[in-house]
Amino acid sequence: MKTKDRRRARGGDAEPEDDGQDGPEAEIVPVRRLLSAAVAGFALLLGVGLVMGAQTAGVGTGRIPYAVVIFGAQLLYVFATTMAIRPPGVKVVATVGVLAALAADVAAIVSDVASVAPLGLIAAGGLVAGVVGQMVRPEGRMHVSESLGSTVVIVLGVVSFATLIVLTRLPAGTQAIVVCLIASGIALGVARLTDVFAPYPRLADQVPRGSAGIVIGAMLGTGVAAVIGRYLVPFTPSQAAMIGMAAAGAAVLADLTIGFAEAGREQSGEAPTMWLARHMQGPLAGFALAAPVAYVISVFFLVPA
Repeated sequence: MKTKDRRRARGGDAEPEDDGQDGPEAEIVPVRRLLSAAVAGFALLLGVGLVMGAQTAGVGTGRIPYAVVIFGAQLLYVFATTMAIRPPGVKVVATVGVLAALAADVAAIVSDVASVAPLGLIAAGGLVAGVVGQMVRPEGRMHVSESLGSTVVIVLGVVSFATLIVLTRLPAGTQAIVVCLIASGIALGVARLTDVFAPYPRLADQVPRGSAGIVIGAMLGTGVAAVIGRYLVPFTPSQAAMIGMAAAGAAVLADLTIGFAEAGREQSGEAPTMWLARHMQGPLAGFALAAPVAYVISVFFLVPA
């Protein structure tokens, strides 16, 4: 609702004064401190679950318990993203996402070679299935492009989580998971906790986040990674700091991007999304982006030639 409309709704007839600027003044969205603390706790718990699961992963079918943990995170990601984006044919998109998650987890365990190539094929198949599923709906042909964009976000996200299972099959892969996901969890949690005490300077009036939290979170995540690198082979503190910085930076930026996307949807007049999904989506997207970062680092920098 625009400023003039809000004044009329309150019974006022006065027009807003012309301040020389184009358009009404944007409303500043307040930072909900208790909510920021709750999201920080969720991010830290999710990171602990993903790291501890990797530590207990066995060989062959011994990786199934970790796959169950990953599948749980994938289900949360599908739920949060579909509720936030609300694509046309939401049931089709969500079903494709869940099936792609399950297929990616199975392929990560049973494939002969520890590689993300099968996951890439599953991602491509998921996109095709999403388009086909949308086309067979009577009203779906007019919204194929919108549905495809949502399917891309969901399928790539769930497949990214499955790369963590592949990592447990690589030399130093589990150690890379520890460094990258702990750095990411610390960065996400500290960034949100900083918003509880110092949510400034604001990045945008419509986004209830402060830039101080983003910077401090990424720095502390990098520092923790460097400390971990002192005790994990084959890392050195400098190597761990560099890969921790990459993972932590990717995670906090993904979380921040979700905030801007949600603000954009609200500014365009869309109804607010489900409360739980809206605030789970950021940390889930952060870990989904940190997972392939950990894989790339392991393959190109840690695996011996």
